[in-house]
Amino acid sequence: MSSSDPPIETLSQRELRNESGRVLRAVSEGHSFVLTNSGVPVGRIVPVDAPAPALPITRPARREGGWAALAIERKSTKAGLAATLDDLRGDRL
Repeated sequence: MSSSDPPIETLSQRELRNESGRVLRAVSEGHSFVLTNSGVPVGRIVPVDAPAPALPITRPARREGGWAALAIERKSTKAGLAATLDDLRGDRL
């Protein structure tokens, strides 16, 4: 947020419900609100053309782990794929 940005006003769920017309007019004029529920921030109401906030990186990506870390051993079979599929389809009959 730059120093020229206006401060973001907090708005309770009750205020939003009771004063939705005023809130929507203010948003259409460029104002933003932080919506709260029992004093806990739960969302933002911003104009459609407002730039999206930058997403913070909370932790760097890892290269280890994932599916490769499971070390699943594949079973070998003498039958081909077509024979296995035919066998499976035969169970449906």
